[in-house]
Amino acid sequence: MKGWLTATSIPFEKIHDIRRLIKQAAGAQPDFNRPAGAAEILTPYVSAFRYPGLTDDPMPSREEFDAALQHAQAIYDFVLNLLPAQARP
Repeated sequence: MKGWLTATSIPFEKIHDIRRLIKQAAGAQPDFNRPAGAAEILTPYVSAFRYPGLTDDPMPSREEFDAALQHAQAIYDFVLNLLPAQARP
């Protein structure tokens, strides 16, 4: 998300809230509304398990992990396809 916003010269906050980044990108590119559901699911994972002890929530089950990984991959692929070819890995 931040790569696309940077590539399109759209300033963004230094946040980890995927929902907010998607909403911001959708203001310039309405297609970003498509991965909004995946962003809604992923955003709680962004910080909850990034910093040990930040939450009392149990670790995700294998099924939850696999689903989150699929959502993350879908957003990554979506954004990657919008980036100019020279900016893609």
